[in-house]
Amino acid sequence: MVKKVVIVGAGFGGLQSAKTLGGDPNYLVTLIDRRNYHLFQPLLYQVAMAGLSSTDIAVPIRSLVSKYRNISVILESIEHINFAEQRITGKVSVYPYDYLILACGAKHSYFGNQKWEPNAPGLKTLEQAIEIRRRILTAFELAERESDDTALKQHLTFVVIGGGPTGVELAGAIGEISRFTLSKDFQNINPSSARIILVEASDRILSSFDPFLSEKAMLSLKKLGVEIWLNSRVTAVSDIGVQIDNHFLQAKTVLWAAGVQPSSLNEEISTEKDSQGRIKVEKDLTLTEYPNVFLVGDQISFLDKKGNTLPGIAPVAIQQGRYVGQLLRKKARGKAMPGFEYIDKGQMATIGRKMAVLQVGRIKLWGFPAWLAWLFIHIYYLIGFKNRFFVFIQWTWHYISYGRGARLIIDRNWRSYKK
Repeated sequence: MVKKVVIVGAGFGGLQSAKTLGGDPNYLVTLIDRRNYHLFQPLLYQVAMAGLSSTDIAVPIRSLVSKYRNISVILESIEHINFAEQRITGKVSVYPYDYLILACGAKHSYFGNQKWEPNAPGLKTLEQAIEIRRRILTAFELAERESDDTALKQHLTFVVIGGGPTGVELAGAIGEISRFTLSKDFQNINPSSARIILVEASDRILSSFDPFLSEKAMLSLKKLGVEIWLNSRVTAVSDIGVQIDNHFLQAKTVLWAAGVQPSSLNEEISTEKDSQGRIKVEKDLTLTEYPNVFLVGDQISFLDKKGNTLPGIAPVAIQQGRYVGQLLRKKARGKAMPGFEYIDKGQMATIGRKMAVLQVGRIKLWGFPAWLAWLFIHIYYLIGFKNRFFVFIQWTWHYISYGRGARLIIDRNWRSYKK
C-alpha cells in the first residue's frame, strides 16, 4: 500500500528528504513551503552586500523535483498539527499523512526583545537580505547630502550585533564595500571613513572555531577597518543607535546576527525541549511520542558522539534529511537502519575577498587558501549549473575589479514611489 509522506519546509533538510524519496513507488510525497523557492542561505549575506542577485541563490522548488512523479509541491503556510489524527492544517487546506517530516528551520531570536527587530533586522530570508542592502546603500546616499556633522556620523556608523559566522561576514563585507567598492563613487563624503563595529557578548568572535582561527579572523577584520567590541552586551536598540552596556552608540544602521530560535511550529509540539526551544528527538530523528513523525535541521536538539549538540548549519540538515529519506525507503522494504550519525565536514567563514577561516577536525586553514576553499565549496553546493556558472563569473569579476553588481536600492513599500 502506498504511504503518504508530508514534508513541511523545502530548506536543505526537507528538500533532501524529498529528493531521496523521489521516484520511490511506495510513497506519495507532498512537499509544503510558504515560499515557492529553495534558498541557499549560506550566501544570503552576498545578496545583502550587493555581491549577488537574489536569483543567483534561489531556485524554484518545482524545478528541483519536477522529474519525480511521486512528489507534489504545495505553496502553503502550516498553522496546526494534529498528531493523533495524523493531519496538518494550513491556511488553505488540511493534509493527511502516514509519515510527517518537519524541516521548518529557524528564525532570529532577540532574547525576549522582539521590539528591536524593526531597527535591527536579521538575515534569514531574501526579503531581509534586500532590506539590509537597502539600508546600507541608503546610508551612504543620505550621508552624501548631509551637512550636519552629527547626522553624518550616524549615517556612516554601522553596528553588527553578534560575532558568529554571519556577523563576521557582514562586518567584513561592509568594511570591504566602504573601503574599496564605493571609495570613488561619492563627491561629498569619503566612504572609507565609515565606522563599522562588530559587537560580541563573549570574549572572542567565532567561538565555535579554534581560538587561533578566531584571532586570525579578528586581525583580518581590523585590516578592513572593523572595530571589535568583545565582552559587550546590547541592552537596547532604537532608530538612532544602540545601548551597549553603559555606552550609547549613535548609528542609523544596526544589523542583528546574535541568535536564532527554532520555528514557531515547535510551540505546537508538547514534548521535551532544550533551553532554546529545540525538540529532543530519538536516535532515528523521530518524535518520542510519535514514531511516524520525523524532525530535521534547526528545529531539533541532537547530540553527537561527544555529547555536543549539533550546530544549526546546512551540512547537518542535509545529512539528516537524506537519512530520513533513506530510512523510509528501507522501511518500505522491511529493512532497518541504525541511528543517525553526523559526519563532520567542518565549518568556515569568510572575511572579505581574500580571507577566510576553515576548520575540519584538526585541520585549520586561513587566509587566501581558506578563501579559495570557501569559494569552490559554495559554488559546488549551489543548485543548478546556471547558478554555479554565473556566480563563478561574478565572483571572478568582483575579485579583479572590487566591483559589486547588484547595488540597487529597492524599497519593499512600492506605494512610496506612487505618483
